[in-house]
Amino acid sequence: MKNILLICIKFTFVKPIFRFIFFSISILILSNCARTGRPEGGPKDKDAPLFIISKPPYKTINFDKKEIELNFNEFIKLKDLNKQLIVSPPLKNPLLVTPQGSASKFLTLKILDTLVKNTTYIINFGNAIEDNNEGNKLESFKYVFSTGKYIDSLYTSGEVKDAYLNEKQKNINVLLYKIDSTFNDSIIFKKKPNYVTNTLDTTSYNFSNLKRGKYLMIALKESSSDYLFNPKTDKIGFYADTITLPKDSIIKKPIVIFKEIQPYKFRRGKEVSKGKIAFGYEGEIKDLQIKIISEIPEKFKSISKFEKEKDTLNYWFTPFKADSLNFIVSNASFIDTVTVRLRKKKIDSLILSSSIGRTLHFRDTFFIKGNNPFVKIDTNKITFTDKDTLAIKYSSFISSKENKVGFLFEKKPEQNYSLKMLPSAIIDIFEQQNDTLNYNFSTKEIEDYGRITLSVINPNSENLIIELVENKKNQLLIERRFISKSETLIYDLLQPKKYIIRAIIDSNKNNKWDTGNYLKKVLPEKIIYYSEELELRANYYLNPTFNVNSLD
Repeated sequence: MKNILLICIKFTFVKPIFRFIFFSISILILSNCARTGRPEGGPKDKDAPLFIISKPPYKTINFDKKEIELNFNEFIKLKDLNKQLIVSPPLKNPLLVTPQGSASKFLTLKILDTLVKNTTYIINFGNAIEDNNEGNKLESFKYVFSTGKYIDSLYTSGEVKDAYLNEKQKNINVLLYKIDSTFNDSIIFKKKPNYVTNTLDTTSYNFSNLKRGKYLMIALKESSSDYLFNPKTDKIGFYADTITLPKDSIIKKPIVIFKEIQPYKFRRGKEVSKGKIAFGYEGEIKDLQIKIISEIPEKFKSISKFEKEKDTLNYWFTPFKADSLNFIVSNASFIDTVTVRLRKKKIDSLILSSSIGRTLHFRDTFFIKGNNPFVKIDTNKITFTDKDTLAIKYSSFISSKENKVGFLFEKKPEQNYSLKMLPSAIIDIFEQQNDTLNYNFSTKEIEDYGRITLSVINPNSENLIIELVENKKNQLLIERRFISKSETLIYDLLQPKKYIIRAIIDSNKNNKWDTGNYLKKVLPEKIIYYSEELELRANYYLNPTFNVNSLD
């Protein structure tokens, strides 16, 4: 640097043009020398940013400000602030945090609400604060203050799990309501809690800076984080006993969240295509009846089926000239008259497809599925042969629940099959017929499959529903068994996949899992999962032992 200055002095008497060029080069050199940053090959910054100071100070008492400034030791940025930020007790108007979208060494928090007197507030940023360069997170950062004379210091913690799914539950709001003279069970529908926290990316929740007292604790998996329970969209869990602080600092039993079944409610009937009406409803459906009361032709036909995984009853009928149809819709506790206007001009063309690809597994049934209900199948127009073109003996049936026809026959290993359907082999309710169709598929060797022999130890002779489930996102049910004692269950000819096993404690003996109800203080029926995922390979046999003890 000294050499550069000496050269500058010597060039003072040089012509102006040369002096300009020289000084330009000198400035460029100096600016490069002053450039900051991590040298190439240097150690990577792994340190999270540090909170240095705040105005007002951390844990201020008698707080009466409308603005808070937080200062950090390096440039920070905010990530997923809307998901991470939790203010407890909740504010009516959201906290205004700036800057967002740019890096800064400070954050400004503006409070737009009137704060409650004698209350400790916790502003929890979760993991939203990270350094600008490497993204190192300042985990679980909180700013605490009190509008009273002291900071509340009690705490409680525990875990949340799903009643039915054996998977990690993220982003669950856990709420505390103080039990006093104004408390009632319906408070969770209309009033925000006294305290709130969130599980974020774990199954655990932690409350801090709580007052002494008795509380109701619930957990909500919400569609919108307004801290109010919406039974139509939210999952709920509740701790059955009153939380008493400071005694209940650690909650040993997890809060189990579940989706309530809604009361039955008829929505409406709507024509979706000519000859097809969709009757929508909400909640649990029991004995829903659709009866047409309009005048109908002598050869009128109708078929109704529930749509799979939708709250819809589809009603197909043979079209005739009419502007509208009148129906009586009823079940055990509901009856109403419904008018459906008819305006559609086109019937859905019959579309058929196979239920399988190129391989028919031994546990599967071969189905031909359609978009319209079938009324007739003519087996004289169906040819079913093996690889030697020998006729296969089979039986067929039309499903009562879905629009499909099934074919039952003895499957042999390493065999090729062909099924040919001539025109009009299948006729739907609109008297539409199939074209010529050919389906070719094959079976595998027995050695391509595996077996699970499950020893179920049922020490309390519970009524159990044992379910074998393919372990993927939608948890496809493979087989369901019902037992009331210790038994050995054999699952043969299973595809090489990953499986999980669960036992439902069927307390009311109705052969299905029953969810819970908050207002009735009914918890969902308990589900116990086998401790391990079962990975089954071809020609492989597993012999797990499942000790089902509902008292655990």
